[in-house]
Parts: sequence; structure tokens; C-alpha cells
Amino acid sequence: MTYKQYFEAMPCYVTVQDRDLRVIDGNDRFREHFGDWDGRYCYQLYKNRSEPCEQCPVARTFDDGEAHRSEQLVTNLDGREISLAVFTTPIKNDKGEVTQVLEMSADITEIKRLQRQLKESQERYRLLFEEVPCYISIQDKDLRIVEANRRFREDFGQFLGCKCYKTYKHRDEECLHCPVQETFTDGGVHTSEEVVTALNGDQINTLAYSAPILGDDGQIKYVMEMSTNITPIRELQTQLESMGTIISSISHGIKGMLTGLDGGTYLVNSGMAKDKPERVAEGWDMVQRNVERIRGMVMNILYYAKDRQPNWECLGVSDVVLDVVKTMTAKAERHKVELQHDVQLAVGTFEADSQAIRALLVNLVENSLDACGADRKKDSHWVKMSTRGFTDHVEIEVADNGIGMDQEIREKAFTKFFSSKGMAGTGLGLFISGNIAKRHGGDIDLESEPGRGTRFVVKLPRSRPRDPVSLVAAATG
Repeated sequence: MTYKQYFEAMPCYVTVQDRDLRVIDGNDRFREHFGDWDGRYCYQLYKNRSEPCEQCPVARTFDDGEAHRSEQLVTNLDGREISLAVFTTPIKNDKGEVTQVLEMSADITEIKRLQRQLKESQERYRLLFEEVPCYISIQDKDLRIVEANRRFREDFGQFLGCKCYKTYKHRDEECLHCPVQETFTDGGVHTSEEVVTALNGDQINTLAYSAPILGDDGQIKYVMEMSTNITPIRELQTQLESMGTIISSISHGIKGMLTGLDGGTYLVNSGMAKDKPERVAEGWDMVQRNVERIRGMVMNILYYAKDRQPNWECLGVSDVVLDVVKTMTAKAERHKVELQHDVQLAVGTFEADSQAIRALLVNLVENSLDACGADRKKDSHWVKMSTRGFTDHVEIEVADNGIGMDQEIREKAFTKFFSSKGMAGTGLGLFISGNIAKRHGGDIDLESEPGRGTRFVVKLPRSRPRDPVSLVAAATG
């Protein structure tokens, strides 16, 4: 009788079934919720079925003599569906044969409801995390990315476990001002504006916010960084604001050039008055240098400020290159750089705007000369121009053994207003060169390593593009 008391007192549904799955005993709780079991099968009582269930834990226990567990959805007398956690245990005779199976079923309906709610909440938050129109990354104390949303993965790739500054900027060391690191330090929300590089090489302006994620102990475990793409906003800056930036950046340069012109003019005048030809020569050389610098600066500003279409004509590749070599020889000598050229006459001709292509190449050569002048680790420096011809396009290469560029500088080299020369540069030279190449239906490849020099390869089609839309797209791109 003690066994029967335990049997009835169990806070779950208890049945004993025979090999045919007929219920031969059950507790009051089972009878109350599923009715009189006498002579009926479990699948009739639980599920109103006319045949056994496909996956029956009782049948499995009869087959292998082992205890089994499963979850089942059943219907009680009131028609309400109940989720059950089912446990089966074999009842054996003296010979060790399974003659009956004890089945205990616990009502887990409320647990399943809470699980569904939790899953739905997780799915909603996951959907929000994945589809929010900004870049989201979760970073640990070492600035490693441990999670990222879909937009981040699409634009920056699968970089879980990598350092954020390596992923965003291809840097080998932490950024000087890192909002994520600041959040780890003080637990506050921080913001900064960053320029990052996507997988396809595009430069993206972002506004980044960092916020702490706390662990169970209340300490900061991770930091979430949310970055909004504000590139379109930056691109909508007015032409007047851009020109104001140019004027501000070159003001010191213009002042220096005017001072140089004054000094050169003084030497010329005093040399002529005192009949000292060497002073005249020195002064005239100063005047020429500064006129050349003024011409280059003015041409860059004009090419940027005026969106003019190319003046197409048939040009000899060798003629264009030799003209640039002749123009830049004096500057190369002043920099003590050997200006070399390997011009193949057989390269032939191509259609282009001679003035624009000359400006493009002059900018590249000047960049190489400046890179050589900034390199203090080599005894001698050289800049070399060479040409190659192909069926549908020509290539003009400008290479040097100057200071070189790291990856971050390479990726920003052709962007507007970027200069690694400080106040000595306008940040327009390479930007304009790239734009000229695009307007001609071509492009410029850049290869460079710090300390080993730089190689520009200008690729231009032999015939001008026939699709005017492509020219407009290139000009605005």
C-alpha cells in the first residue's frame, strides 16, 4: 500500500503499460486529465490516435530494456494541448524479461511557452542586430572582434578573432584615439569619426559609437562599436567649402613661393647692377623653380575646380613621356635624383587630352621625386619612366626607390585632400591624377612598400571611350 500511496502522490502523470501499449494502471492525476484508462491504449488516451506513435519511448524500452526520454505533445479531456517530458523505465520479472513499462510524464507546458518566448525574443534581437543599417562589432579587451553583424561582414569580411584596427584600417598597431579602448577604461559611451577601408578598397567615412556590455559580475566584458556610414554626407560638402579647404592648406606654400620669387628677383637685379653673372644665374634659377611650383599648384587647383571634358587628340606615347622627362629633369637634378627613361617607340599612339595626361604624369613624377627627397637611408635615388604597348591599351610606368608607403597610406593615396607631406602638399596631386585616368577610361595601379620605393602603372585605352555615361561616372567617382 505504501507503493500505491507514492504512485498516487507523484506530481506527474504515471502509467504502467503492457507490451501492446495498453494502460494497465495509472494514477489519479492521469485519470483526472485523460479519463478512465481501463482497457485503452496510451496513444488513444494521450493523442486520440487509432495507431501507435512513430516514436514511442515505451515501445523502445520494451525493445532494448533501457530507460528512455522524449518530449510529446498531447491533448487532455478539455481539449487543451499539453507538452510533456516523458520518462520510461522497464519493469522486469524474475527472469530479467521486460513485462511492463513504467511511464512518468511531467507537464512542461509552461516551460515550453517560456522557451518559445525566449527564442522569439532572441530571434527579434538577432534580426535587429543583423539588419540594422550600420556596422556593429563586439570587441573584447584585446580589441579582437568576437561578433559582427551582416552589414559589417559584407563590407569588411569574416574577421572574427582579428584586431579591429587590422580589419578596419589594415594597421599593425592600435589607433591613437580608440573609442572602444576608452569605453573599457571608464565605462562610458564614446564617439569618434574614422576613415576605414572596405574589402573592395573603398574609403568609408564613419561615425563610431562605443558602449559597454557588462558580464554577470557587473564588470565590462565586451564593448559594442556601432559605426554609421557618413560618406554620402561628406560627399555632399559644397564646392565652396572644398575650395576653402584648398586655400587654407596651400596658403603657407604660396607665401613661401612668393618669398622665393622675391629672393630670386633681388639676386637677378643686384647681379645685373653689379655685373655678376653668377648671381644672376643663381637668382634666375630661384625664379624658375618657384614659377614651376606655382604652375603645378595652379594646374592642380584648376583641374579640381573645373569639371572639363578631355580635348581628344592622337598622341605618341613616347612623345608624351619624353616631354615630361624634359620638363622634370631640372627638378630631379635639384633633388639629386637620377631621372631615367625607357621609352619604346614601337608602343605607338593613343587618344587622349595631352594637357591632362601631361599633368597626370607630372604629378606622379613629382610624387616620386618628393619620396626620394624624403628618404635619408639610401646613398642614391632614381625615378624611372617606362612604356609598354598592348593591343587595346598602353601602360606608362613611374617607379622610384624612395621612402615608400605602408598599406594605410596606399589606400588613401588617391583620396581628396590626403597628403603625407604635411603643409608641403595640397592633397590634390594624386587625386587629380586618378581622376584624369578615370576620365580617359583607364586607371592607375599602385605598388609600394616602406623603404623599398613605389611603382605607379598608368593604364590607358588606345581609343577614347565611346560611352559618354562612363565619362560622367568617372568624373564624379
